[in-house]
Amino acid sequence: MPGIAGVVTRDRSVDGRRLVTRMLESMAHEAFYVSGISCASELGVYAGWVAHPNSFAAATSSAADEMLAIPFAGECFQESQESVASIYKRVGDRCFAELNGLFSGLLIDRASKRALLFIDRYGVERVYVHEARNAVYFASEAKALLRVLPELRAFDDAGVADYLTYGCPLDGKTLFRGIRLLEGGSLWTFDAGACRKTRYFEPRQWEEQGPLTAEQFDEEFRDRFKRVLPRCTRGAGRLGVSLTGGLDTRMIMACLPDLNPRPITYTFCGLTGETLDARIARRVAGARGFEHRLVRIGAEFLREFGSYVDRTVYITDGCAGATGAHEIYLNAQARELAPTRLTGNFGSEVLRGVSTFKRLGLRDDFIAADFKPTMRAAGERAPSSPSSPVTFAAFQEVPFNLFGTMAAAKSQVVFRTPYLDNELVSLAYRAPAAVRTSSGPALRLIRSEAATLSTIPTDRGVSFEAGGAGYALRRFMSEATFKLDYVHKEDMPRGLLPFDRAIGRLEGVGLLGRHKYLPYRLWFRNELADYVAAAVRGARHLPYFNDSSVVMLARDHIGGRRNCVRELNAVITLSAAERLLCRSMDAEVRPPLLTVALSQRI
Repeated sequence: MPGIAGVVTRDRSVDGRRLVTRMLESMAHEAFYVSGISCASELGVYAGWVAHPNSFAAATSSAADEMLAIPFAGECFQESQESVASIYKRVGDRCFAELNGLFSGLLIDRASKRALLFIDRYGVERVYVHEARNAVYFASEAKALLRVLPELRAFDDAGVADYLTYGCPLDGKTLFRGIRLLEGGSLWTFDAGACRKTRYFEPRQWEEQGPLTAEQFDEEFRDRFKRVLPRCTRGAGRLGVSLTGGLDTRMIMACLPDLNPRPITYTFCGLTGETLDARIARRVAGARGFEHRLVRIGAEFLREFGSYVDRTVYITDGCAGATGAHEIYLNAQARELAPTRLTGNFGSEVLRGVSTFKRLGLRDDFIAADFKPTMRAAGERAPSSPSSPVTFAAFQEVPFNLFGTMAAAKSQVVFRTPYLDNELVSLAYRAPAAVRTSSGPALRLIRSEAATLSTIPTDRGVSFEAGGAGYALRRFMSEATFKLDYVHKEDMPRGLLPFDRAIGRLEGVGLLGRHKYLPYRLWFRNELADYVAAAVRGARHLPYFNDSSVVMLARDHIGGRRNCVRELNAVITLSAAERLLCRSMDAEVRPPLLTVALSQRI
């Protein structure tokens, strides 16, 4: 995905420009990206950037002068629209606390003879770092460090154990030896050969706020959301709204300002049919007078699945894998509709405490005996439980557990969500307990701004007109069919596998296929069985798995004896990461650029 890369070194014999050029080459995933390099050799500072064309990052990174350069990743949404350089010139180091958005960058100040490496409050616009004896290497993608530092091309056992336990490395760890993540709110200052590490923001600054009453929260939430949302629409060209059947995109549609050109809305869909998301999204878009499209998975996705897996693993540094291979495919089509994607992502987590973070519960028998103690240690060092669920959502779940999906999307589109705006996140801390997990504030906002939208039930049956037997039945059916879809397409327990075919027939009467459109469990058994079997055989050399049990994973799953989709995803993803990001990095081999048959899909 677009980002930054560079090195700050005390060794003046280093060819820093060449290093940065090689780092950027590893991040140039698409022909439409733009890039540049900013160097201050007298300070030992060399950095570069890759960005979407006409983006905030491209404009900020390109606006260097003789004394100030800012290779930049991500976006800022200031109320005044003041540039990062202008804020820095006005308030100095305090500028980073004024920035609002998801961003990272290196500010090179030749006048002060120093450089400042910084990242957003949440750590979402990632910066991978490696500290060597005479240099600090940094990049938005781990592969940029692996490209120029061969000694790092090996897995970190603790990071892999976290991945196999929770689905992602935690607490700043990565999959790779000697590479860590910059903590959210960090500011590293390089000055006269020294590196001073500070933080300009910590979550406790928001945790210490006092609560509001329910009425006060409702009023403040409505005012802030209406103020925040227009920031997400600026400078987008034509905006695409990724629309679902849930509340978070409904709030966006209720409050979306008049824009020229007019936004287009779209919903991701499977090979055939329409989910409730698609049907409801069409109704919502129609009620607001917006054009709506379906962006579908096509048959070529399954035909070329191995290439899409490799490309996903490579681009996201293994943060998304086999069961996330559709993200780049779908977002590439979305880009053809609009280069900027506005989503409702993370609204449920930040505002209502919804969480998908949990232990994976992988089978113990396929883990190598020598690695089981490391796995047990990972289970014992579970992520800390912060005093606020908002802190967990914004500062742990989003930047770690949910990062892979976002990274894949950002490789194709400029990705925006209002739900990580500083104003909304800080307000979420002040929600009274009575509304902390309630849909009430969202529903009341929708009704006040676009009353017609409040009467359209969500995909889970929620609407403002609650109450009565009809509403209760609709909610029950929505939840029941959601759970049934989830079990059928993803999480079928062993006890139900003998009834798999019978359950599948419920799709013909409309009880399946209403919610989920990505049946990876079924694909791995049927259309992708040959790929799965071959990919698993190629993973037997990894020291984390029991050779014979790994092969049995594929046999058991394809044969319908067990549901091993999570285990298979982990094995395939780690195998691809080791092959592409460690073994093949010297050869500078990358997965091919895949072209979607866009005219057939949209």
